[in-house]
Amino acid sequence: MGDEITVALNRRARHDFTIDETFEAGIVLTGTEIKSLRAGKANLSNAYARMERGEAWLIGADIAPFEGGNRYNHEPKRTRKLLLHRSQIDELLGKTKAKGQTVIPLRLYINERGRAKIELGLARGKQLHDRRRDIAERDAQRDVARELADAQRGR
Repeated sequence: MGDEITVALNRRARHDFTIDETFEAGIVLTGTEIKSLRAGKANLSNAYARMERGEAWLIGADIAPFEGGNRYNHEPKRTRKLLLHRSQIDELLGKTKAKGQTVIPLRLYINERGRAKIELGLARGKQLHDRRRDIAERDAQRDVARELADAQRGR
């Protein structure tokens, strides 16, 4: 394998949440799940992570059943265990309890060693005015870039 291959991206995450920190975690998968991921059949749009009994769990991620799978195929929306260090789990648990933050998956990818990894974000929900401010900033940056490009072209 050459580089990281992004399998699924949670686009709504950065729109609906303000991401404060990011973590990388491994994910426990069955054989048909990793084959389905390598085929690019995953969706993170409604997924979130939860800390329970000292372990991290990914809930709501949809990994489609593998087409070549037989009766041993996996359940698409099953809860999957995340592999984090104890200190990371304790840190995430403390921050989610104290500050009212949540842990959401940002990106599911296969690293250069062929392992499935997930990028988690420690996030706070955005209010409507925060979203409007972000949209206005993006529009302003786009206008500035357009003006610079026009100036460089001599228009």
